[in-house]
This record gives sequence, structure tokens and C-alpha cells, in this order.
Amino acid sequence: MLVEGISDRVAIETLASRRGRDLAAEGVAVVPVGGAHAIGRFLGRVDPGLPVAVLCDAGEEPAVTRSIDRSPVERLGLFVCDLDLEDELIRALGVDEVEALLATNGDLGPFRTLQKQAAWRGRPTDQQLRRFMGSGGRRKTRYARILVDALAPDRVPAPLAGALAHV
Repeated sequence: MLVEGISDRVAIETLASRRGRDLAAEGVAVVPVGGAHAIGRFLGRVDPGLPVAVLCDAGEEPAVTRSIDRSPVERLGLFVCDLDLEDELIRALGVDEVEALLATNGDLGPFRTLQKQAAWRGRPTDQQLRRFMGSGGRRKTRYARILVDALAPDRVPAPLAGALAHV
């Protein structure tokens, strides 16, 4: 499975574990490619007969689609997050649940500070949460695991569930 970054890998591996799957034992590698524009390079290294899932953000879909169109991989599935992984997870959980998770993990205070900044004041809370998740060191990767762990089985975003099912 090819994913854009490390937080995507963490989310997929966390979901697989929750579903009782050991991807390594199944021979499935979740490979963060370092950005959507690198997908083509990685597709060129894959056995064309293997099933390959690609998980990307909506804004990167055109670049990924171009790479897929040039790829010899026969069983390729493209799974697109509406805006990005964080957006999918925040919508699946709801703003209140994500804020509760921030509180549980000691990050509600820093989030409230972001909300007071002029650039973010008055914006919808889901946008503020996306910005918060994407800032600050390892926060994006840390919350990929926390948010996926908090999902009810019937609330898993379709791109994550689809990518995992494909492999």
C-alpha cells in the first residue's frame, strides 16, 4: 500500500491492528512515499501482479491519477480522502469527540491558544482542528493513532476502510 506520509501509515496500521490483521505477516507493506508526486516512482518498483492500494488527499488526486495511468500495476485501487486524513477522521468522530481527545491527551490548552490567534479566530472548529493536527512536531502522527483508536467500527472513513480491504 502506498500512502503519502507517515501519519497515513500509522492510521492504516492502527486500523489493521484494531481489525485483527497483522499486515507484516500477510506480506503487506504500508509505504509512505514522501508526497503524492512520488507515487509514480514507487509504482514502477511494484510487481505488476500484486494488489496495490494508494491512499491520497483530494488535492493530490490529479497527480496520483496521472501516475496510475502510466503504471503497469493491474490490481490497483485508488482511495481518496475528501480533504485529507485529518479531515476524514475529524468528520468521522465529530468535533466534540476530537476536543475531548485533545483534553485527554493534554493538548486542549494549546488548541485553545490556536483558536485565539487572529488568523484562526472565528473559523469553523473543524478547520481549526485540522490546522492544529498538522502543526507542532509529531502531532499529526500521534493523533493519527489516537483518532483511529477512538473510531467506532461503523464510523471508519471509507478511504481508510477501502484501502485496507483492497490489500
